[in-house]
Amino acid sequence: MTTDGETTTPAGSARRALVGRLSWGLADQAASSVTNFAVGIYVARSLGLAAFGVFGLAWVTYGVVLSVSRGLATDPLVVRFSGVSDASWRGAVARSSGTAVGVGAAIGAACVVAGPALGGSVGSAFACLGVMLPGLLLQDAWRYAFFAAGKGRKAFVNDVVWGVALVPAMVVAARVGSVAAFVLAWGASAAVAAVYGCFQAGIRPRLTGARAWLREQRDLSYRYLVENVGVSGASQLRAYGLGAIVGVGAVGAVRGAELLLGPFLAVLMGLSLVTVAEAARVLRRAPHRLAGFCLLLGGGQAAAALLWGTALLLMPDRLGELVLGDVWSSAAELIVPATLGVAGAGLGTGAAAGLRALGAARRSLRSQLFASACYVIGGLGGAAVAGTVGSAWGVAAATVCSSAVWWLHLRSALRERHQDLFREVRTP
Repeated sequence: MTTDGETTTPAGSARRALVGRLSWGLADQAASSVTNFAVGIYVARSLGLAAFGVFGLAWVTYGVVLSVSRGLATDPLVVRFSGVSDASWRGAVARSSGTAVGVGAAIGAACVVAGPALGGSVGSAFACLGVMLPGLLLQDAWRYAFFAAGKGRKAFVNDVVWGVALVPAMVVAARVGSVAAFVLAWGASAAVAAVYGCFQAGIRPRLTGARAWLREQRDLSYRYLVENVGVSGASQLRAYGLGAIVGVGAVGAVRGAELLLGPFLAVLMGLSLVTVAEAARVLRRAPHRLAGFCLLLGGGQAAAALLWGTALLLMPDRLGELVLGDVWSSAAELIVPATLGVAGAGLGTGAAAGLRALGAARRSLRSQLFASACYVIGGLGGAAVAGTVGSAWGVAAATVCSSAVWWLHLRSALRERHQDLFREVRTP
C-alpha cells in the first residue's frame, strides 16, 4: 500500500496504530489527571487541612470500591475482549458495565446505611459517596470498554465531559462549603459523563447480565478482585491508621503531596486502561517483545516521575501556597519520599501489565499481596516512628522493594510460557 509515494509496511502500520492508541491513552489520562487535580486543589483551598483530610478519607474509600468494580467487571473485559469482533465486544460490555453498576449500588447502599452511624462530617461524606457510587463506577467502566475496543478517543471525550460538568458543580459546592457538598458535586458530574457514555457506546448496561458475567470470568475476576482490593485496601488502611496515629491533618498532608504528583498517580491508577490491552496485543502478535514493552513502559513512568518530583522541589513556596493554600507547608515536606514512591510504583506497573496480559493471575496476586503488606507495614510503621514524614519514607521503601518482586514474577511467568510452548512443539 502506498500513500503520497511512500510505502506503508504492515509493521509500520501496526506501530502507527499502537502509537495512536497510546496517544489517546495519554490524552485520556491527562484529562483524568486535570480533573482529579482540579477537584483536590479546589477542595483543599475551600475547606482547609482538617476538612480536606475528611474528603481524603472519602476519596480513598472510593478507590477501594473502584478496585472491586475493576477486578470483577472491567479487568477481565480488557484481558479477554481487547481487539475482538464488534459483536463480541458489545455483548461483553453490556454485561461488564451492568456488573459495575451493580457493584456501585450494593456498596453504595452500605455506605448510605453506615453514614448516620459514623456521624459528623465523615458520616455525611460517606452517605453522599454511597449515593454517587453507581454513576462513578459506570463512568470508569466506559473508559475501560472504549480502550478494549481501541477507541481511546471516546474515552478521552467522556473524561472531558466529566471535567466540563464538574465546573458548575464545584462552584455550587463551594457556596455550600461542606465536605458532603463537594462529594455530591464530584459524583454528580461523573454521573453526567456516565450517561453520555451510554450514548457514545450505543449500549445500555445490563444489570441482569451481571451474574452471567461473574460466572464466565470467575477464573480471573476473583483473583483480580483480591489483587485490586489489596492495592486500594492498603491505601485505606494506611490513611485510617495515619489518622489514628498522627491525626486527620496528616491524611490531608499526604493527600496534598499526592496532588502535587497527581499526573503520575492518575496514570498509575488507570494503567490497565491502556497498557494491559496493548500488552495483550503485543503478546498475540510478537510475544518475544512483551518483556521489552513492559520495561519501556515501567522505566518511562519512573523516569517521568523523578523529573516531575525534581521540578516540584524547585517550585517557590509562594506558588505552592497559591496552589494548595494552608496544605502546602505540610505537603512540601513529603515531596522527596512521595516522588521515590511513585517512581518505584511506576517501574512495577510495567511488570504488572505483562502479568495481566499473560493471564498469570496467580503470580500477579502473589506480587500484589506482597506489595500491599509492605505498603501497610512501611506506612504505619514509619508513622509510629517518625510521624507523617516517616510514613512517607516507609511507603517509598515499600514500593521500591515491591517493584523488584513484580519483575521477578514476570520473568518467571515468561520463562514458564516459553517452556510450555517448547513442550507443545516437541509433543507429536
